[in-house]
Amino acid sequence: MAKSSITKAVIPAAGLGTRFLPATKAMPKEMLPVVDTPAIQYVVQEAVDSGLHDVLLVTGRNKNALENHFDRAAELEAQLEKKGDTDKLAKVNFSTELADVHYVRQGDPKGLGHAVLRARPHVGNESFAVLLGDDIIDQRDTLLTKMLEVAEKRHTTVVALLEVDPSQIHLYGAAAVETTDDPDVVKITGMVEKPKAEDAPSNYAIIGRYVLRPEIFNILEHTAPGKGGEIQLTDALQTIAEGPEWMGGVYGVVFRGRRYDTGDRLDYLKSIVRIAADREDLGPDFRHWLIEYASTLPEQIPAGEEIVPPTTGTIPVIHNG
Repeated sequence: MAKSSITKAVIPAAGLGTRFLPATKAMPKEMLPVVDTPAIQYVVQEAVDSGLHDVLLVTGRNKNALENHFDRAAELEAQLEKKGDTDKLAKVNFSTELADVHYVRQGDPKGLGHAVLRARPHVGNESFAVLLGDDIIDQRDTLLTKMLEVAEKRHTTVVALLEVDPSQIHLYGAAAVETTDDPDVVKITGMVEKPKAEDAPSNYAIIGRYVLRPEIFNILEHTAPGKGGEIQLTDALQTIAEGPEWMGGVYGVVFRGRRYDTGDRLDYLKSIVRIAADREDLGPDFRHWLIEYASTLPEQIPAGEEIVPPTTGTIPVIHNG
């Protein structure tokens, strides 16, 4: 793939993280560790791996820890250097040098669409990517790279889609789709934010990756508050999907790889287990312990649940039946 002309990524990070209270009373939810790395660093790393080194974090009050994480820590660096602890020093410096990180505050929490609109002065008249901090995409899966490729090739807006069980579609935006000449790419003809299962146009769920053209800003400025009284990005995307040809339409890249949802407490725990089990340094010992531990649990599994293989195929995971 040729190098993309898109260079900027926007990461909304202004949420209060109330599902993780009391842990998020004084710490941003984006700083919750997934093994030994804050969730936000995985997302910034994904942007960088896709060639997007200019990263804007849209933050809110009490999010200073995000800025500190991507800033220098001179005293800590000096202590580690004095001790000769080069491994830990490299880890500290890695986040500092990872990307060119900028910050803007959202102010009033008016929804994802409003958070994206706050990026307008930084982005300007360019296409850009949006990555939601609750979704971590495994480094081995090149979802965003594929999305950038589709956006460049078709001069369009692109969203990431995931096939989910119909009973779960009410948790997501749902897309009505048409097939294309690429089995992993569909044209989106309509979108509904968090529909009831019986009202959903499909079981294709919109997950937290977008590549947007700059026209989105004018549309968001005129988008009325929708579900939950917030300015919904889904509503603005619906306008593009229904709009004239010059808007470029909306396409979806169907993701079939490894995704870790850190926005829900149970899924957050599963994410830690799956990522730790795949780590070269921790995985062998952790998997051995986990299999031994899991062997003691069958009689404790509630009725209606079963053990099924995870998407990584490494360890057993309990899912609702």
